[in-house]
Amino acid sequence: MIKAVLFDLDNTLIDFIKMKKVCSEEAISAMIDAGLPLNKEKGLKILFDLYNEYGIENQKIFQEFLRKVTGKVDKKILAKGVSAYRKVKIGFLKTYPNVIPTLIKLKEKGLKLGIVSDAPELQGWIRLADMEIIHFFDLVLTLSETKERKPSKKPFMLAIRKLKLKPEEILFVGEDPKRDMEGAKSVGMKTVFALYGLDYISKPKKINADYVIKDVSEILGLV
Repeated sequence: MIKAVLFDLDNTLIDFIKMKKVCSEEAISAMIDAGLPLNKEKGLKILFDLYNEYGIENQKIFQEFLRKVTGKVDKKILAKGVSAYRKVKIGFLKTYPNVIPTLIKLKEKGLKLGIVSDAPELQGWIRLADMEIIHFFDLVLTLSETKERKPSKKPFMLAIRKLKLKPEEILFVGEDPKRDMEGAKSVGMKTVFALYGLDYISKPKKINADYVIKDVSEILGLV
């Protein structure tokens, strides 16, 4: 019997990549307006290549971008880019459809809810607060506490200990075939693959999960 549902955060509950794309587009445009000698399409490709190299949460990614493109960090161009990014961030960071109604119904069923995310601690908590879903969760684990990124067993084992449940009593929902599905399955949790969170990458040929859902509300039929 399922007694808890754990979620990855970004691209499982929150449409993080959509926000990242829109904010990055605005940042590149602002930097070009401030004198960056580059067209927008090429700039976005370079920026997302750097995200892949340094991490999607890297706080100095625009400095790395400017060094890559111009060989130096022009403070005026940097400031314009960061300012534009921040101005649009909150407006475009949204939960996926049906997330809040689903969380409400899961709580009504008496289930414990939690987050296991590789996001840095403060950024993860802020995103939960911005989306006004912070109060739904009995457990929030971020990289600052787990110390190791998924698919390491450590984040999942820590969640099991804190929830004081058996692995098979926990349903883990995520959109990454390796980090989320392999990690959760390796400790004995039931796994749910969030297919709707894969719009930004090519869909995997094989999904090793107990369940595959196209909408977060489908979780209600699994518990």
